[in-house]
Amino acid sequence: MAPYESDDAVGAARDEEPRSGRRKAARYAVPVAVVGVAAATIGLVPALADSGDPDLPKISAQQLIEKMAKSDVQQLSGTVKISTDLGLPDLGGLEDGLVSGAGRGPDDGSSADPQAKLTELASGTHTLRVAADGPDRQKLSLLESGAEYSLIHDGKDVWGYDSKSNEVYHSTAAGSGKQREAEPPATPKDFADEALKAVDDTTSVTVDGTAQVAGRDAYKLLIQPRQSGSTVGAISIAVDAKTGLPLKFTLTPKSGGAAVVDAGFTQVSFARPAASTFDFTPPKGAKVTEEKDAAEAPGHAPKHGEGFAGGLKGMNVLGEGWTSVATFDTGAKGGLPTGSEGGDLGGFLGSLGDQVSGKFGKGTVFSTRLVNALITDDGKVYAGAVTKDALVKAADAGK
Repeated sequence: MAPYESDDAVGAARDEEPRSGRRKAARYAVPVAVVGVAAATIGLVPALADSGDPDLPKISAQQLIEKMAKSDVQQLSGTVKISTDLGLPDLGGLEDGLVSGAGRGPDDGSSADPQAKLTELASGTHTLRVAADGPDRQKLSLLESGAEYSLIHDGKDVWGYDSKSNEVYHSTAAGSGKQREAEPPATPKDFADEALKAVDDTTSVTVDGTAQVAGRDAYKLLIQPRQSGSTVGAISIAVDAKTGLPLKFTLTPKSGGAAVVDAGFTQVSFARPAASTFDFTPPKGAKVTEEKDAAEAPGHAPKHGEGFAGGLKGMNVLGEGWTSVATFDTGAKGGLPTGSEGGDLGGFLGSLGDQVSGKFGKGTVFSTRLVNALITDDGKVYAGAVTKDALVKAADAGK
């Protein structure tokens, strides 16, 4: 089915309601126990193949964005499959250990802490069960081989439970909103919220036909950067035709190939989940960590505002739109030991990156299929979803 609407509709939407619409997009209640890591926006294979091309009433891009913003789903349950593929090099299992926090020591906090546990979504393919009953009750379960991790928000309590280690993490709803802002995206809605924030004059937005996802008819919203230099090729969001809820999110890189992020419902119901879904009592013998205790533990994941970016002094953003680049100074003069002076480690790190030079001096670019980072020899870092040439250009301009 041909696209319904061109970019002009988005311009009109931007004049009438887009910014308020994007703010309202945060309203629709789907499992909101987790939200957004830039690097975790990522897919190996499509999570759910389109199984039809339903004949739906025509709709403009403006109307579809407004439909998403006005969506107010309060009850929901279902299964989400999420695949992430940044194209990182094979580190012989080291990558998984770094992502999952497997290298934590006994005093490094709870394995049930959602800020650490849910970073596993940044790599590989995962199956999630999700449920929501209004703004005060949500549950997300990460299904693993022979184990399960659950994150439950029930009233004033937020519980994380890791069945593998039999550990429990507990916090109160007073801080849960901030905590959720620091956690990675897990549902199509989470990813869609982040994508809509990027829609501006540097973006092309169209309605690209229809699809069927998890047995439901949906419109496909297509978002594409207009700027050269971005590594993002296109973002496709399948929007439920009846409720306006995003059912599937796919991000493909400009370089082509498999999706970098693919997250979609494989099953979804809008009936109210059973109240018992959100009940939780720590199992007998489980180690329970309270949020205030975890905050004092060495190596504990930072709280909202204390994250990687928040903890770096002097962070700046160069450029606008899809080619913006974040930059900060690590204070580590000499950069990374990527040459012979770094011994075996230097040779290993050097093999992962490309040596570059410019007005800024010299440095090394480390690349993934989406996010690239330049670390200069004088300790500065430039990172963004941009090409290597764009990073060098930004570093030269920043100099």
